[in-house]
Amino acid sequence: MSRSMAGGAKPKKMGKTIKQFLAVLSRWRFQILAALILSITSTICGVFGPKILGDMTNVAVESFQGAVIGNDGHVPPSDVLVAAIDWGKIGNLALILIGLYLASAALSYIEGVIFARVSAHYAQKTREEIIEKIARLPIAYFDRNQIGDTISRINNDVDMVSNTLANMLTQMMSAVTTLVGIFIMMTTISVSLSMLALIVIPLSLVFVAMTAKKAQKYFRTQQRTLGALNSIIEEDFSGQTLIKVNTHEPQVIQEFMGANQKLCESSWRAQFFSALAFPITNIFTNLNYVIICVVGGGMAIDGKLLIGSVQAFIQYVSQFNRPITEVSQISSNLQQALAAAERIFEFLDEPEEAPDPVDALMVPKVRGEVEFNHVDFGYHKNETTIQDFSIKIEPGMEVAIVGPTGAGKTTMINLLMRFYDPTAGYIAIDGVPTREMRRADVRKMFGMVLQDTWLFSGTIEENLKYGNSKATFEDIVKAAKACHVHHFIESLPKGYKTEITEDSDNISAGEKQLLTIVRAMVANPPMMILDEATSNVDTRTEQLIQEAFQKLTKGRTSFIIAHRLSTIRNADLIIVMKEGKIMEQGKHEELLEKKGFYAELYNSQFAKGK
Repeated sequence: MSRSMAGGAKPKKMGKTIKQFLAVLSRWRFQILAALILSITSTICGVFGPKILGDMTNVAVESFQGAVIGNDGHVPPSDVLVAAIDWGKIGNLALILIGLYLASAALSYIEGVIFARVSAHYAQKTREEIIEKIARLPIAYFDRNQIGDTISRINNDVDMVSNTLANMLTQMMSAVTTLVGIFIMMTTISVSLSMLALIVIPLSLVFVAMTAKKAQKYFRTQQRTLGALNSIIEEDFSGQTLIKVNTHEPQVIQEFMGANQKLCESSWRAQFFSALAFPITNIFTNLNYVIICVVGGGMAIDGKLLIGSVQAFIQYVSQFNRPITEVSQISSNLQQALAAAERIFEFLDEPEEAPDPVDALMVPKVRGEVEFNHVDFGYHKNETTIQDFSIKIEPGMEVAIVGPTGAGKTTMINLLMRFYDPTAGYIAIDGVPTREMRRADVRKMFGMVLQDTWLFSGTIEENLKYGNSKATFEDIVKAAKACHVHHFIESLPKGYKTEITEDSDNISAGEKQLLTIVRAMVANPPMMILDEATSNVDTRTEQLIQEAFQKLTKGRTSFIIAHRLSTIRNADLIIVMKEGKIMEQGKHEELLEKKGFYAELYNSQFAKGK
């Protein structure tokens, strides 16, 4: 059970991801603009606080100085000093300060609510885009990619970006507006001290950029490894029966441990480098704070600044350094979010199925004539699975396709359903090339019963109506009786209303197969495809199903892929394939008389029974 890990992929540049992310956010530009205005207003309300506190200190100091001067330079008693303070002016300033702080808090709360809504709608919209993208992806994508990795993009990556989005935008906007607002207020107190305070910004930004570049590599690896780990978990969970039968538990655990160890290593390295930004930035800001205190204290002693102004400036410096520190703190989440966003955009940028022709042709009433005309096809470049395949099938024929594993039987069906298109030649239905039709129109012509049964969570009735939502209950019962499954359904606790679990583990494999056959009959398509449709039923049930198939395929073109050659003896045409080519074709008796490849296959299955 070997599975490739996506975590070792070469890191890509963040520029494209950031540009795409900003383009996505433009959908909510008015909400973000409103939040920006609120953030600026909230910051303006908040940045006046230290200035007003400084003014209050200056009022008190001036009152003390006036009392001393009025007492011939002698310090009067404390009660006289307290009485001398202009409490009315200080009270008015205090009320203004309280009002500004309350307004700042209210505006900040509204801003947070707006961003929370933007974040929630982003997650909703992105998941919708991913689901819509899945519908447009070619089957080739699902053949080469793991389910768990795609699920990880839908859940883990979208959640990572969404959860970070609200906090990140709020903090980033608040940080920028706070820096600008506080710097303006600082310049009103002292331009020279303000220039000194600016020194910390380039130092911090340079270091944050250095650590962010290093950490981003590991955050990207972390997200990719998480997707690969989810694929391992999903595969191990669904394959437990096979794992236990083959006593493969030690190997499975070892493989999981290896992937988990890789995730652990990439996670701690990412956190280590991103966490470096905060302590180093904090050192710069604290050193800057000390310098400001020393220089500002000297200016107060020299009489160049009032003591209240120095107090206000020191408070501003403390607030000025906080956004810088916050940016370094959120850089870790920001890098994780960008790594997750990159994986989302990678998925959304995956090549889609070629668009249907604008003037697509239609087959008004399907007769069922199918022609393969010199068809070539390979799943990969320089590889040929089907080579120069030509055959014409008349309406109503029952065509069996047989051959060894890898002969190209399933590939023929994939081409017929337009899951893939031929690299050369063409396929036509009733004379109309399928490439010139809409894919949906081609696929509606066929009903399929596959070897791998698939039923979704819901009632049996809902499952049976999956291919024909307009089918009545009577239509369903009629099809069930034709497949000899009605009695089984009626024996269940709730009959046709019985709920099927997610993995359909409350019914047997054979019963699942029977239900998929009924579903195909209910759909009532013009043509049928049966891919080992009786592989999971016993011999007696197989005979009953064969009778039902005779009714189902009567008058319809049908294709049957079969390894059990007993099921195709009555086919109108048997196509024997080997290495993507037609080796023989004809009816059962004709092919046996030829004593060729088909006779060899047939005798290998039934010689012992003769």
